[in-house]
Amino acid sequence: NGSTKRNKHPPKPTLNPLQQDPFLMVNNKPRQYVVIGAVAGGAACAARLRRLDEQASIIVFEKGPDPSFANCGMPYYIGGEIKERGKLAVQTPKSLNARLNLDVRTLTEVLSIDTAGRSVRAKNLVNGEEYSVSYDELLLSPGAKPFLPPIPGIERAGNLSLRNLEDMDRIKTWIEAQQCKTAVVAGGGFIGIEMAEQLHRLGMDVTIVEALPQLMAPFDPEVASVLQTELQHKGVKVIVGAPIKGFEPPAKGGPGSDVVLDEARRLPADVVILGLGVRADTALPKAAGIELNARGGIVVDEHMRTSDPHVYAVGDATQVHNPITGGEWMVALAGPAARQGRVAADNMSGKVSGGRTYKGTWGSSAVRVFDLTAAGTGLNERGLEMAGVKYHAVHLHPSHHAGYFPGAETLSLKILFGAEGDTRGKLLGAEEDL
Repeated sequence: NGSTKRNKHPPKPTLNPLQQDPFLMVNNKPRQYVVIGAVAGGAACAARLRRLDEQASIIVFEKGPDPSFANCGMPYYIGGEIKERGKLAVQTPKSLNARLNLDVRTLTEVLSIDTAGRSVRAKNLVNGEEYSVSYDELLLSPGAKPFLPPIPGIERAGNLSLRNLEDMDRIKTWIEAQQCKTAVVAGGGFIGIEMAEQLHRLGMDVTIVEALPQLMAPFDPEVASVLQTELQHKGVKVIVGAPIKGFEPPAKGGPGSDVVLDEARRLPADVVILGLGVRADTALPKAAGIELNARGGIVVDEHMRTSDPHVYAVGDATQVHNPITGGEWMVALAGPAARQGRVAADNMSGKVSGGRTYKGTWGSSAVRVFDLTAAGTGLNERGLEMAGVKYHAVHLHPSHHAGYFPGAETLSLKILFGAEGDTRGKLLGAEEDL
């Protein structure tokens, strides 16, 4: 019939289609991405890079032993509410390699960055080996470290901060080994509130000491006072407006410290939890000449690119856009860090046409305090006043679900919205407790 027989198996192309994509190849070799920091932002970036580029080499450095852990759950493991430590280890180097072909190098510290030569110098903390690794694009996700002000005695044994699973283990070990019965939590922020609740759960006599006039600075006083009342109702002592003067050996002997507030007030503590805030951990980019802001945060553009065109940064150590004021701020939250990581990956790979932008962080967060839950987003009144934004405040008390359905409870909801100019009528912040 004159027809020709078709080849059911056409010849394969001589080059893999991915190898013809200029964004995924450098000098006909797969790209090499390096990520420093393997928790929220770094892990999210590395995972997204793999989904965008199956051929690339992706190396992730983590100074600690654990990548991608659930840091928000750490207080609840210390208090015994979370029973299994393994529940907090979301991934391991082995699982990340098996699932995403990531080369995750834990217990490895990056010592320096050579931006001109596009390489990093790393040190294996187990055997001391040092070596260099080149990169086509680099991501920084160093996070924030606990702030330890120069208070006399702050370095005493039993004064412990909480940043990672190693810190968590140290706190739990100290409490069990010293059979702690009294605790002072220095700082009334998220870590402090959550740790106070969990130490109380262990049967300890707990006191929170806060230098500011209220707990939970992100909330306005009327919401923070509700949280303080709940803590006190459950038996946690709260002292506000009282900066700590020093930590001294216990007058009655034993473990821990006496926490000195003034000549008349000394609080005995078998364990002290230091929740005095955090600071950007940015010594490495600073030494590399990457631009930082006045608070030590890494300056990035809307694509999460730093002052070096081949270096990106995400997470707690990064300055981001504030959509409420139009300025910049730093927000230490895991959710925004992960989102920034994915945005950075899209731009590092060059696979997203026109690039992808990060629109900013609203700073949405929530905290549980015994039987109460509080949440907030945007700026509180103090933040708006500092930014010079005119606003109105409205207090509402709706039910948290339809009143006809059993179990409806009353919310205390505060809404802040713009009063004039470009922000008129726009939502600027909200807080609630239930």
